[in-house]
Amino acid sequence: MPTAARLGAAALAGALLAGAAAPALADTATPSPSSSAPASSSASASSAPASSASPSPSSGVPAGLYGKGDPQYDGVWRQSLALIALQQEKVEPAGAAVQWLLGQQCEDGGWPSYRAEGTPCTPATEDTNATSMAVQALTALGGHQQPVTRATDWLRAHQNPDGSWAYNPGAPGDANSTAVVLNGLLAAGLDPASVSAGGRSGWDGLASFQLGCATPADQRGAFLYQPAPGTPAAADTIASAQALLAAAGGHLPVTTTDRKDAPPKALACDGGQGTGPGTGTVAHADSAEADAAWLTARLAADGQHLTAKTPGADTPTPAYDSTAWTVLGLVAAGHPAEAASAADWLAGNAFPWAAQGKDGTNPAATATLVLTARAAKLDPYNFGGANLVQLLIDSGPKPESAPAAGDPQATRAPGSAITEPDENSGFSAGWLIGLALAVGVVVVVLLSLNRRRQKAASPADSAPAPDAAADTDDRPEQTR
Repeated sequence: MPTAARLGAAALAGALLAGAAAPALADTATPSPSSSAPASSSASASSAPASSASPSPSSGVPAGLYGKGDPQYDGVWRQSLALIALQQEKVEPAGAAVQWLLGQQCEDGGWPSYRAEGTPCTPATEDTNATSMAVQALTALGGHQQPVTRATDWLRAHQNPDGSWAYNPGAPGDANSTAVVLNGLLAAGLDPASVSAGGRSGWDGLASFQLGCATPADQRGAFLYQPAPGTPAAADTIASAQALLAAAGGHLPVTTTDRKDAPPKALACDGGQGTGPGTGTVAHADSAEADAAWLTARLAADGQHLTAKTPGADTPTPAYDSTAWTVLGLVAAGHPAEAASAADWLAGNAFPWAAQGKDGTNPAATATLVLTARAAKLDPYNFGGANLVQLLIDSGPKPESAPAAGDPQATRAPGSAITEPDENSGFSAGWLIGLALAVGVVVVVLLSLNRRRQKAASPADSAPAPDAAADTDDRPEQTR
């Protein structure tokens, strides 16, 4: 069945051949990214909304930082994601961008979300999410073993006795932070089974948030954000999405793994297993499959993307971040087939999340989509018609070097990844120019053939009969 993009391409070609103005094709506006943030109490930097009352840095956004928005809550997070994504695409970032990230590290090895230049480190402001993402960025870049080791030592020193990690050290652990820390440890080559506190490993800490057989069937395999006394355990979308990559033993950037032929297996329960969250009832060997099965069911129920209900909203809205993390986790868990439709949905719908926020390009969102596209074997240089790599490059300091063009093996057909007929695609400027040039070549060839035909005709042949002079239907098609 033709996609909207292919039908649009045909219409555009027809318009150009007819000499008519081509219609502008672009993504339809979708809700603001902030309105789709999950209604979770998670403090994860990837999902926590910035306070509208937060002050902007007095010195403005640093020159080496990606993005123009206030970095107070996500400076290190978005910088790290940007560096990981650009490194994956063989873009050598500006030295100032790397130095800015290195300069944010505190002497004890941890990173805060952001600190203005000249501001001393405060241990209370250091967080595990920023530190773990910085570890993944510096590991991907290579050549930064000393700061990476200091950071992993800091993470090990702030593990909770139950094996988990909190956003800020000293607080109760949560699934999001624990998962992101495990991503960092895995990127640095550390086995979470050997990182422990109080006799509980990192895997034990993650398992403490997974819902097992004692919970309702439609919750099993998912992760809750954090147990709350007196509150029934409930699946949390962003927690489940971020936990999957860690449960699968993965980190950023996501690389190809062994592909499983069968869909993910739901948690097998015989009616007598487990006593609820916090008891480690879901074995580590079953963790990723159970979570993947729950997330796959949620994708199918919500139209191949995840949704979340924000406070005060009557209906759920698209959760772009959760959907992207789910794609990354499914690929890492060996289920790219189950991730494909969600990646297609992002290609058709996530451009406003990446590029149309109040501060313009959102580097964290854009970088996440670059990583998601590549993991799903789509083209980040033409993701639903958008060149995400260039968008990310343009949001920060000029890189030292970058490929002259996108991946030569990648698709160049705008919207070709989109399978749903009503999704938006947009068209890249390069594709439009190429189409116009192709049309121009056809016109030149036709005109040349017409001239040859006219030149070969005799004067007698070329003079129309008096009674046929007005019969233009007998003239060649090209001269009408």
